[in-house]
Amino acid sequence: MLLSHDIDVLVIESQATMRAQLRTMLASIGVDTPQFAVSATMAMRRLREQRFDLILCEYNLGDGQDGQHLLEDLRQHEVIPLDTLFVMITGERNYERVTSACELAPNDYILKPLNAETLRVRLLRAFEKRDAFLPAWQLMRIGDPVGAIDYCRLARDEHPLYLIDFMRLQAELHASIGQVGEAEALYRDILSSRPIPWAALGLARMLMLKKAFVEAEHVLEELVARHERFIEAYELLARLREETGRAEEACATLQRATERSPYRIRRLRHLGALALATGSPATAERSLAEVVQRGKYSEFRDPEDHIRLLQAQLALHKVEDARSTLADLERSMGRQPKGEVCAAVGGALLQAHQHDQAGARQAILGALRNPNRIRTLSVGLRQDLIKTCLDQHLDEQGNALLADLMRTAADDRTLETTRAALKARGLDHLSREIEAQVQAEVKSLVTTGAQKAHAGDFDGAVAEMMNAARKMPGNPHVLFNAALALLRHIEHRGWNDAFAAQARDLIQRAHRLSPANPRLVAITEFMHELIKRYGIRPERVMQKPRPA
Repeated sequence: MLLSHDIDVLVIESQATMRAQLRTMLASIGVDTPQFAVSATMAMRRLREQRFDLILCEYNLGDGQDGQHLLEDLRQHEVIPLDTLFVMITGERNYERVTSACELAPNDYILKPLNAETLRVRLLRAFEKRDAFLPAWQLMRIGDPVGAIDYCRLARDEHPLYLIDFMRLQAELHASIGQVGEAEALYRDILSSRPIPWAALGLARMLMLKKAFVEAEHVLEELVARHERFIEAYELLARLREETGRAEEACATLQRATERSPYRIRRLRHLGALALATGSPATAERSLAEVVQRGKYSEFRDPEDHIRLLQAQLALHKVEDARSTLADLERSMGRQPKGEVCAAVGGALLQAHQHDQAGARQAILGALRNPNRIRTLSVGLRQDLIKTCLDQHLDEQGNALLADLMRTAADDRTLETTRAALKARGLDHLSREIEAQVQAEVKSLVTTGAQKAHAGDFDGAVAEMMNAARKMPGNPHVLFNAALALLRHIEHRGWNDAFAAQARDLIQRAHRLSPANPRLVAITEFMHELIKRYGIRPERVMQKPRPA
């Protein structure tokens, strides 16, 4: 059996000879018109312009990003859908690098040398599995995880070869709509038959959501003891220890993960931030310098990485190195909106370190000129900016930043860390006052939207709640109510693709902020009922590769 002639294939390979060999191999197994990209940058451009069925990517792409970093960007920023297969091809046998690539979950990982028959068999197998899962992914894409769960239940009998994989997806879907107990039961069911590492990891995640930290830690410690190369287990264990107030243990755990798999940018960034927080600037500098270096070739590079590196260098009193880092930020990203505000923050930190109070105050005031740009910063950097304002006796500006942080990023973790930072400065009363003020704002906005819906003004309710969501994009309560306003509009006025898509995005954002929120189940089931009522079906955009 050959691959279908009409599948769209992108080959990412920097070497001309290997591109020619892959073209010949693909032609011999049914793919006549593959497209080619010679770098990660060119590949990203192609992937933004067109959806491909299959990506064949060489691990080593020469200068710039390698295949692993490209895959990390594609997954993290959702550039490619679940039904696009990503297959890594490489001669790389260095275990650390292979481990890093595999933890990013390519659909397959093929070592060189390879031949046409090996490629054909592996790709057919990957497409076969993809087609079994495609209906579930399509239901997820239209915002119907409840329908996807129902499909998984049926598919477990129809596709016994993939039974465990469907149980895994079903558990992840239950977790995605707040059904923590159902997900936990599935993971325990899997583990009762086989000690599969990812199932133990999933169980630990569910236990953490239930705040059963002692049992979760026990599961994770056993997991890393038995599978010392299972990097995600270290990451989750580090997060657990961080969330339970043991930042130094968390940092040590993350260092162990980085020693075993040192190439993933997100983990290096997290390690750098933790090392800074725990007073280990040398570790932070090493990690963050690597992040800055590796991020140079990514279009998703983050100017905050330079600021964190600058903070580590200042903690080590490497003022000239910090100046160089700031200059690199200004040169490479200073014209971007976020880059500009980061440069101003970096300048304030540098001047404060040198006891130039006037210069620091001026730089901070410059950074604060555009509040919308401040909101592009991470919670951690916004908290640091609040502290800097208070240190420079800019109390009015610090209070305004604090109110805006609590208004726009009101998840439990942000509130807890902000309260703790203010309490350490003897300002816990300020935290309570501003929280009460923000809660009153939320109540007013939600009440107005509910009143409009109750009066039958569903257009007005949507307008009111979407405006509230723009004002408070990190407040789960507001996001849930905005999604509900959109779904009530659909319920009473008929199906609206745009409103359904907005509701799905709001629900997903609320889940990220509050993954165990009891409202998740109800609102997701409400959307499922509306999808059923209006007969909405996902378009089947792909077909199974046909025999030639």
